[in-house]
Amino acid sequence: MKIGPADPRAAGPADLLAQSYALLESLFPAEANHYLDTAALAASDIRFVNATDGDRTLGTGAIALRNGYSEVKSMFTAPDSRGQGIADAILRHLIDLAIHEGVPNLRLETGTGLDAAHRLYRRHGFTECGPFGDYVDSPHSLFFERSEGSFSAS
Repeated sequence: MKIGPADPRAAGPADLLAQSYALLESLFPAEANHYLDTAALAASDIRFVNATDGDRTLGTGAIALRNGYSEVKSMFTAPDSRGQGIADAILRHLIDLAIHEGVPNLRLETGTGLDAAHRLYRRHGFTECGPFGDYVDSPHSLFFERSEGSFSAS
């Protein structure tokens, strides 16, 4: 498996992101979906990565560089590739990337009921926090943050 920068509009990442969007839209009302579309993920303030095995995209993730923090976005693993450590590897890569970019404090918004994702973030030193940026409190959202030096699973 290789993790590195990718164009979210390329076929492999775009197909996987479409699966992610469809899942989120099936679970949450429109106003509770805060994902970035593929064009937004290609913006200059976004660092988008994917995990691949040959030509196959196994997972995606990104950080959005914000004022004073990085926001984790678009974490998704192909359904048939789950349980293989792909999300762990992508998140470790994003944490390292945020440190390299000079914005090591990470935050994220995720949906309620996405228990596997919540466990992943907690393993990597994220703790629950309140809304940040333009987010508002919602029964559909949980917010997490991780400061530089927080525990990271290996």
